[in-house]
Amino acid sequence: MKAVVFVGTRSVAVEDVPDAVLEKPEDVVVRISSSAICGTDLHMYDGRTGATPGLVLGHEPLGVVEQAGSAVEMVKPGDRVVIPTHVYCGVCVNCARGLSAACLRVRPGGFGAAYGYAGMGPYRGAQAELLRVPFADANCIPVPGEPGDDREDDLVLLADAFVTGWHATELAQVAAGATVAVFGAGTVGLLAAYSSLLKGAAEVYVVDEVPERLDKAGEMGAVPVDYRLADPVEQIRELRRAGGLAPGEAAMSGVQAGIDAVGFQSHDRLEPGAENPAQVIGDLARLVNPTGHLGIIGVYAEKDRHPAPEGHADGRLTVPWATFFSKGVSVRFGRTHDRRYTVLLRDLVLSGRARPSVVVTHHGRLDDAPGLFRAFDQRVDGVIKAVLRP
Repeated sequence: MKAVVFVGTRSVAVEDVPDAVLEKPEDVVVRISSSAICGTDLHMYDGRTGATPGLVLGHEPLGVVEQAGSAVEMVKPGDRVVIPTHVYCGVCVNCARGLSAACLRVRPGGFGAAYGYAGMGPYRGAQAELLRVPFADANCIPVPGEPGDDREDDLVLLADAFVTGWHATELAQVAAGATVAVFGAGTVGLLAAYSSLLKGAAEVYVVDEVPERLDKAGEMGAVPVDYRLADPVEQIRELRRAGGLAPGEAAMSGVQAGIDAVGFQSHDRLEPGAENPAQVIGDLARLVNPTGHLGIIGVYAEKDRHPAPEGHADGRLTVPWATFFSKGVSVRFGRTHDRRYTVLLRDLVLSGRARPSVVVTHHGRLDDAPGLFRAFDQRVDGVIKAVLRP
């Protein structure tokens, strides 16, 4: 079968690799109809995570079950399914608590696993024609319709991006009437803003520098904030004051909920082109109101192979904990517990209430992957979210 494989820093290729096959009775093999390219793939593409050559990339698949192992009961060949990014068994103590990203059975010697991700288990990625799915009864989410239908792009985003954006709003405790600031207008940041609006947030600000991303934020109903123009914290405060603060809240012109959808590769605002992994956290510490909430969904690498001058190879980072403490801000972060959200968000899509495909800008075949990775990494050609259709 054909698959997108990591070759080296900023280099991927489409190669023939052995077909995915059933390895255990609980497995299925899925023929992929769509597989998205994620910003997390870029951490590997940029050589930051220790990915090894030959790794099949991708963790956002939608497809049709082609083969099913003898122990599989919930799906059968011919069923259309979306596959969550994080592999989980469904029955260990963490999975039973809804903490599926910390499954205790899928990665010997560790916890949690994912498809096509360095250091997250032996599971080949989904940017391929076929994918082996372990613990299929837990990991296959049935969806109606046929490959290529008008919901294809909405459904493939249930594998990761929409679920992760929603998870960010849960971490930040976004509720109806909330004021929200999302730093980072990549796919996850945009879908965190979109999820906030679905939940009834009163004001949602999205901070970035890429014009196409800011335009997309505005198209979705959020307020775009270009950090190249001025300090984004002060921009948001001024926008809030100009819009009129609630009586008695003049001293709190920040936001109730902040979301970091950037992570360790955040750009330094004062030194264009340089990285400052503490930039976004520092800005959010200033912006979130007393007793507010911060959700961190951007990736922070445990081992950074090419750390920025202000970063550390072992993932250490200076964080303004005293500010969070004095303001009484809750800080939550971590990988998405897919099992909590996938069916809920699937049903929102099927009802027409949610159309996360608003963020999809590009499509291609597997052979187009090298060019799409390059454009996505360089933030050119308007690539916000690309979906491969093998």
